[in-house]
Amino acid sequence: MTTIIGDPTEVGDLAPDGLPPRNPDHLDFLEAHAVFVLREVAAECERPVLLFSGGKDSAVLLRLAEKAFRPGRFPFPVLHVDTGHNFDEVLEYRDKRMAALGEELLVASVQESIDRGRVADPGPGGSRNRLQSTTLLDAVAAHGFDACIGGARRDEDKARAKERILSFRDAFGQWDPRNQRPELWHLYHGRVRPGEHLRAFPLSDWTELDVWQYIRREGIELPTLYFAHRRRVVERDGMLLAVSPWVVPGPGEEVVEETVRFRTVGDATCTGSVRSSARTLDEIVAEVATSRVSERGATRADDRVSDAAMEDRKREGYF
Repeated sequence: MTTIIGDPTEVGDLAPDGLPPRNPDHLDFLEAHAVFVLREVAAECERPVLLFSGGKDSAVLLRLAEKAFRPGRFPFPVLHVDTGHNFDEVLEYRDKRMAALGEELLVASVQESIDRGRVADPGPGGSRNRLQSTTLLDAVAAHGFDACIGGARRDEDKARAKERILSFRDAFGQWDPRNQRPELWHLYHGRVRPGEHLRAFPLSDWTELDVWQYIRREGIELPTLYFAHRRRVVERDGMLLAVSPWVVPGPGEEVVEETVRFRTVGDATCTGSVRSSARTLDEIVAEVATSRVSERGATRADDRVSDAAMEDRKREGYF
């Protein structure tokens, strides 16, 4: 199947009814293309699913899905891969948001994968981020999903910068960066063989700043941990980890209370916070605009092991 799109930059119908048209800005163009990708995946795939972490990018995906498919229901369920080491604020936000949308939520549990012997338990304080690959692939197989829609962006990591908007996984869920289909002029080839599936990334061309500007424009609600707050943290490997049942101070480590916020959401054992006083969307946009370090590079321990860390995980089936 080769899909030739119309012009995804035609955004004249985005202004609310009854208001005079306005000149589209870069967020309108990004939104129009992302909505197009969502609609094309829903139309061309038999059993798609939207991946939801509870973070800012997946929150934006939900808003885009509303724009793509309302007033009808989403033509796919929403899937959360639960590591069991989530921040309480994220789980509360997930349940509140899904209840408000009235959409189907599926939860794939890493703990269940451990209990079934599918993956090895990394032990107390060990990161479960990498284990999500097996849990996700098991969910894909169990539900027969042929497309997983995710919120990854190219500016997050070198490996993600290599990935296309439609990224294909073989029967083992593996990604081969040397064997990707061309996407010239927004031409997408979406055929998958039995047992294979694709990953679709409508936010590929967005930056962290674009995401925050869009959240501000749309008034999208987020977990409170994205905004500056007081929290007990411990400094470890140059990161401020929130003290929790899974992050316990070790020898020589001191627990301090700092004003921090989180730039990204993940397993609590490897997701650090940053010192910040940004308590509003305007303040966060201004802070991100001056940052010279990506959110994952600054606050995700498992992405700082080596330049190839993310690519290795993606070859195994990671998001």
